[in-house]
Amino acid sequence: MEKLIDAHIHLDQYDDIEIAALAEENEAIEALVSVSMNLDSCKRNLVLSERYPIVKPAFGFHPEQLLPTEKELGELINWMRVNKDKMIAVGEVGLPFFMRAENKVTKKDYGRYIELLEIFVKLAKNWEKPISLHAVYSDAPVVCDLLEKHSVSKAHFHWFKGDQRTTERMLANGYFVSVTPEIAMEEPENVTLVRNYSINQLMVETDGPWPFEGPFSGKRTHPLMIKESLKKIAEIKGMNLQVINTQIRNNTKIFFNIN
Repeated sequence: MEKLIDAHIHLDQYDDIEIAALAEENEAIEALVSVSMNLDSCKRNLVLSERYPIVKPAFGFHPEQLLPTEKELGELINWMRVNKDKMIAVGEVGLPFFMRAENKVTKKDYGRYIELLEIFVKLAKNWEKPISLHAVYSDAPVVCDLLEKHSVSKAHFHWFKGDQRTTERMLANGYFVSVTPEIAMEEPENVTLVRNYSINQLMVETDGPWPFEGPFSGKRTHPLMIKESLKKIAEIKGMNLQVINTQIRNNTKIFFNIN
């Protein structure tokens, strides 16, 4: 099997010993796209990328947390601007679906999250960078609206879940989606997404260190779990595993401009 690329991992949330071990897996892993949560996370991902060439950092502000203050946002944007040539994408950014589901976000604040996301969408457009998105279910159409408004086509919806109409819209717009090791657990929603989405717009990820159940229960999330994802995708698509691996690897390299 060719080398693997994890299209979405929070590498900065692993400890130094784990990160060093992951970096030494470079015979099996070609790249780790490490997304950021906030400014401190961005800075750590930058340091990791300078230490380990396998690490490809993305800079942004994860939406499932309190909104940044004006000062915090200004510092983040200024830092990103200075370091934009060192990042592979803008991310992770998006909308707070799960916080809203727990009634932790007011309607007014939700509008502010949309405004914040639009700032990142415009930055991605202006800097000609891909954008890695946290946008599921009812948030996904809102995000599609913003992407279309600013003519951003190089968009990646990580661990996507949503209705058929939105999925078809994303597919038509050329947006990419990625699936986690959860696909190996054969949950119908994930199987349907893989079955219906173009193999030319699919990637794989772990979202590590997020833990998984089923065959991965009790195990620390590791990029090599992607092998099981690829096997399941090949089964769902009725395609040869090596062909699937090559296609998805190439998709990811092209999307993120990985040489």
